[in-house]
Amino acid sequence: LAPDLARGMMLLLIALAHVPWFLYDAPAGLAMLHPDQGNLADRIAQVASLVVVDARTHTMFGFLFAYGIGQMYARQKAHGTRDEDARRILRTRHLWMLALGAVHALLLWQGDIIGTYGLIGLLMVPLFLHRTDRTLKVWTAVLLAAGALFTALSVLATLAAPAGAPGVDAAGMQRASIAETGYLLSALIRLPTWLFGLGSGLASLALPTVFLIGLLAARHRFLEEPQRHLPLLRRAAVWGIAAGWLPGLVLGLQHVGVLDPVYGPAVAAVHFYTGIFTGVGYAALFGLLAHRLAARGGGPSLPVRALVALGRRSLSGYLAQSAVFAPFLAAWGLGLGVHLSSWSAVLVAFGTWLLTVLAAYLLDRAGRRGPAEVLLRTLTYRGAARPARTTGAREEPPSSGS
Repeated sequence: LAPDLARGMMLLLIALAHVPWFLYDAPAGLAMLHPDQGNLADRIAQVASLVVVDARTHTMFGFLFAYGIGQMYARQKAHGTRDEDARRILRTRHLWMLALGAVHALLLWQGDIIGTYGLIGLLMVPLFLHRTDRTLKVWTAVLLAAGALFTALSVLATLAAPAGAPGVDAAGMQRASIAETGYLLSALIRLPTWLFGLGSGLASLALPTVFLIGLLAARHRFLEEPQRHLPLLRRAAVWGIAAGWLPGLVLGLQHVGVLDPVYGPAVAAVHFYTGIFTGVGYAALFGLLAHRLAARGGGPSLPVRALVALGRRSLSGYLAQSAVFAPFLAAWGLGLGVHLSSWSAVLVAFGTWLLTVLAAYLLDRAGRRGPAEVLLRTLTYRGAARPARTTGAREEPPSSGS
């Protein structure tokens, strides 16, 4: 249950991470496009998002994306597929993910991460799929060290900057297409914004790092067989989540003015880096949860089955969020985002996620895949031998994050 349960639940966090972007008329505060004002409910929502959600979901799904590649490759080999054919299937899938991400960005959402995952798959699979465990561990350590160095340099540069120095208007850049009232012009803004994000997703090193960790975890079936790895999963969950929540709490309290925000950008850099550990910690937590559910026996409950159904259709669920948020909340659509505050935006995100849970459950009851999964599977296996279909078979999807 663990991989799909994690994907289904984490889609809620993705909705919570993205919806503040659509508050396009509210001046952004210290971090992550959250408004710099609001009542008590708004402030609680902002702090909770900075602690639990922001800069965590993309690493969680990056881990699961790599884990899914390991599962997919193992299934191909189990069905007798030659190694070169299995690698070609993966390459084709990642190319189509890159194309799908471009279309998604052009039409609806400049923050698309499907294409980023596709690009990472194209680059990382040939380099690391057949490497030894030791090689994966060494390169993970190298990337973690490089990320720590870049974070330290960023912190030092922030502290050395003269007081009152003008900064980059990141909020304005990210919200430009959302605040644009003309759809065609918004599309022209969205695409280059997405292309910039495509490169920064690699340059930050966070996603390549969690990719290696996920690939290594898939080899040892950490999530399918959590009972074999309980001590490691517990350590990863506790320490990984704590490593990210602590700077997130500091940043959140700075954002709402409880703590002095003068060092906010420095804390934000640490907050982003520690998202690597928190994303992996979240995955480990769901492995532990799946183990606990299996130990209870009797089969999963209705809510768990519904979440798993969404996890197996998470690419469709992710795109469905854009299909709701963009036309209803953006200025070029109905422009309802201008009427939301942080707490009411949380309700919109939660309601949208619940609709995708219900839709996925109904599709599961009918024995049907998600439409986006069908499309990606058709494009991937066109002209190639397909693996045997099993009930609830997964298409490990890329997902967005913040």
